[in-house]
Amino acid sequence: MKYIFITFFILIHFSISDILAQEKKWTLDECMQYAVDNSPRKGKQDEQNSIYHQNYLEAIGRVLPSINASTSASFNFGRSLNEDNTYSDANSFSNPYNLTGSMTLFDGLANINRIKMQKVNKLMGKEQLQEIKDLIAYETMEAFFNVLYYKQMVELAEEQLKHSMENVHQVKRMEELGVKGFPDVAEMQAKEAEDKYNLTRQKNMLVIALIVLKEKMNFPIDEDLDIEDYRSESIIAKTEEMPIDIFKNSQSFLPKALAAESSMKSYELAYKTSKGNLFPTISLGAGYSTNFYRMMDGSVDYAPFKEQLKNKRGHYIGFTLSIPLFNGFSRTASVKRSRSQMIMARYERDETLRALYSEIEQAVADMNGQVDEYYQARKQVEAMSVAHDVNDRKYKEGLVSALELHTSANRVFQAKVEELNSLLKFYLKQKLVNYYKGEPYIQSVDSSQ
Repeated sequence: MKYIFITFFILIHFSISDILAQEKKWTLDECMQYAVDNSPRKGKQDEQNSIYHQNYLEAIGRVLPSINASTSASFNFGRSLNEDNTYSDANSFSNPYNLTGSMTLFDGLANINRIKMQKVNKLMGKEQLQEIKDLIAYETMEAFFNVLYYKQMVELAEEQLKHSMENVHQVKRMEELGVKGFPDVAEMQAKEAEDKYNLTRQKNMLVIALIVLKEKMNFPIDEDLDIEDYRSESIIAKTEEMPIDIFKNSQSFLPKALAAESSMKSYELAYKTSKGNLFPTISLGAGYSTNFYRMMDGSVDYAPFKEQLKNKRGHYIGFTLSIPLFNGFSRTASVKRSRSQMIMARYERDETLRALYSEIEQAVADMNGQVDEYYQARKQVEAMSVAHDVNDRKYKEGLVSALELHTSANRVFQAKVEELNSLLKFYLKQKLVNYYKGEPYIQSVDSSQ
C-alpha cells in the first residue's frame, strides 16, 4: 500500500508539472534571460575570459622568483674518480641534489607592463561578455516582438473573418428576402475566402516567427513556447534628448565603447612591453647543492648518506647582466609591429565610437518617427472605422455595392495592421534608446519561475 501511494504521488506531481509547463507564458524579460543563459556565444566568451585570467596569473608569475629542485642517480661502470682524486676500475654510484632559484631584477619594465596589459585584457573580456549578452538580448527581443506581431495579426485576421462570415450569413438572408441578389452573395463569399486565406497565412507566419524565437533563445525544439503580451507603462512620446548627449554619456558605460577603449590600452601596453625588451636584463641567481657517492664493490669505505649530504653542501649566489646586441632584428621588428598594432587599435576605437554614434542617432530618429506613425495610424483607424460603419449602413440600404464594402473593410484591416506595426516598432526602438541611456534590456526576472 505504501509503494502504491508513493507511485500515485509521483504521477500526480509530474502531471501537475506538465500542466503548469504547458500553461506557462514567457515574458519578454524571461525570454531574453533564457537566451543569454543558454547561448553558446556566451559560453565561448566565458572560456575566453578564463584564458585572459590565466594569462594575467602567468604575467604575475614572471616577476616572482623561479625556484627549481633537481636530483639524479647514476651508476658508473669501469674507471671512475674516487673521493681521493685517484682513478680505479670499480663500479660507483652517485646521487647529487640541487636547489636553484632566479629572479629578474630589471628588464626595462617589460614584465610590469605585461601584467598591466593582461589586467586590461581581463577587463576587456568582461566588457566583451556583457556586449555579447546585450546583443543576444536584443536579437531575442526582436524575435519576441515579431512573434507578438503575428499573434496579434492572427487575432485581427480571426476578427476580420468573423465579420465576413456574419456578412455572408446576413446577405444570404437578404437574398432570401429579395433585398440582395446573387452577385452580392458571391462578393461576400469571395471576401470570406480571402479572409480565410489571410488567417491561414498569418498562422503560418506565426509558426515561422516562433521557430526563429526558439532559435535565438536556444530553446528545446520539442517543447511548446507561448509568450505574454507586452505593454510598456511609459507614454508613447518622443525623446527630448539629443543623440550627441546620449552618445557622450554612453561612452562611460556601454560595453562596446569600453571594450574598444580597453583593446586600445592593451595594444599600448603591448607596445611598451616590446620596447622594454630592448633594455638590458639584470637577474639574481642562487643555488644549493650536495651529493652522495659510494663505490659499489665495497673496496673503499664511504660516509653515511646523511653525513655526506651535510659535508658536501655547496651554495652560490650571483648576478647576471644580459645586454641585447643583435638577435636578427626580432626585437626591433617586434617593437615596430606592436606600434603599428597600437595605431590600428586607435583607428578601430575611433571607428567603433563613430559607428556607435550613428547607431544612437538612427535609434532616436526611428523612435521619434514611430511616435508620429503610431498617432497617425490611430487617427487612420478611427477614420476608416467610421467610414466603414457608414458604408455598412449604406450597403444595407442598397446605396453602395458589395465591392465597395469589401474595399472599406480591407482599408480598416490595413489601418489596424499599420497601427500595430508602428506600436511594436516603437516599443523596440524605445528599448534600444533606453539601453543607450544606460537602462539594461533585461529588467527583472523572477528566479522562482
